[in-house]
Amino acid sequence: MTVTEDQQPAGPFGSASPEPGSARRVVGEMVDAGLLDDLMDRVDRDGLALTGAGGFLPELVKAVLERGLQAELTGHLGYEKGDPAGRGSPNSRNGATPKTVASEVGDVALAVPRDRAGSFTPALVPKGARRVGGLDEMIISLYAGGMTVRDIGHHLARTLGTELSHDTISKITDAVLDEVKAWQARPLEEIYPIIYLDALVVKVRDGHQVRNRAAHIAVGVDLDGVKHVLGIWVQAAEGAKFWAGVCAELRNRGVRDVLIVCCDCEDLGVPSRAVA
Repeated sequence: MTVTEDQQPAGPFGSASPEPGSARRVVGEMVDAGLLDDLMDRVDRDGLALTGAGGFLPELVKAVLERGLQAELTGHLGYEKGDPAGRGSPNSRNGATPKTVASEVGDVALAVPRDRAGSFTPALVPKGARRVGGLDEMIISLYAGGMTVRDIGHHLARTLGTELSHDTISKITDAVLDEVKAWQARPLEEIYPIIYLDALVVKVRDGHQVRNRAAHIAVGVDLDGVKHVLGIWVQAAEGAKFWAGVCAELRNRGVRDVLIVCCDCEDLGVPSRAVA
């Protein structure tokens, strides 16, 4: 019996080969099949927590990560576990190493598989990694929202059951500074037909106080008509001397010609009649 493309056997959740990026579709099929309802009924009936220590979601993340790590090791060795093809191989499985990583749903205790040659380097949970699943992004988002390092630590412990030291949280937030500095100093195009110069007053946490600061923004329109934020500078107030420094910095980063500059003339120290 032959099977045509239109007669491919369906898996438990529909098509055997779903389109890439169809996670929403798969979840929808699971909901339609009642599988998630059964899971949630067991969670309610057994009094299981969703997040935190012993929670349902951390255990689910554990199962997925460990299965992925085993698949990575299989690809590294070139044969499945228990496959006779692996007999006599110069490398083989060598148990697992316990490791606990912090995640967005709580701490996850993993058994990371090893090989005898010590050449296996997992990509799913890299060696030395102590956080997975976007936890760093969550901490940075909380920090950008005005929470202090101490507040973030209390928030993670209360909501996820994840204990992170103040030093660890500070290292995560400080790591963003290097990326910000690289972005602020990146080279620019030589020609921008239009550049907008303006400032917005934003509230910035300074120690234990929240103060008003002026976020100075330069936006350039390139030759394709696409807008780009060329830079953002924060200080207490704006003025002609400051904007002169901004223009000098843009030139040093590669800008050679601008046709139109849209700005508040008084802030740049240019009389309105000189532009009219």
